[in-house]
Amino acid sequence: MEIIKIPQMSKEEYGDLIREGYVSRIAFQGEKYPYIAPFIYVFDGKFLYFLSTKYGRKNELFKRSPYVSVEIERYSPDMSCYTFVTMQGRLVQEEDAIAKKKVRNMFLDLIHEHRLSLNILAALGHDPSDPVESILEEERSNIWKLTGVADIVALKNL
Repeated sequence: MEIIKIPQMSKEEYGDLIREGYVSRIAFQGEKYPYIAPFIYVFDGKFLYFLSTKYGRKNELFKRSPYVSVEIERYSPDMSCYTFVTMQGRLVQEEDAIAKKKVRNMFLDLIHEHRLSLNILAALGHDPSDPVESILEEERSNIWKLTGVADIVALKNL
């Protein structure tokens, strides 16, 4: 019996997946086991950016080691079509005021364009009853940027 390998995606295909998506999972290096958490993200054509609340296990793990794996996937409800990309790299906290404002605006646009529930604000450090523009006015979340991507694995169904 021959094992069938899942085909690799081209750079263009996984670039499209990254550009079209907005939900990811980040695996942090834990004490004994990896710690995986979901994040929404924006992509500026060069870097992936994530908003992270300023509390919780992910912050402690980020401080200990910024090296992570990021996974983005897309699949049909019956799993007849699926694609995913994983990237190993390093998160850095964005400190530049102009860059932070640009990224926060990208998140605001993402929420509007995809008509996301305002309940997503809780994952960004805000009350869902806050106006969505509060992510621009108050820095209740950190901005992390994925850099130094050392490995990319991108696969798709047959």
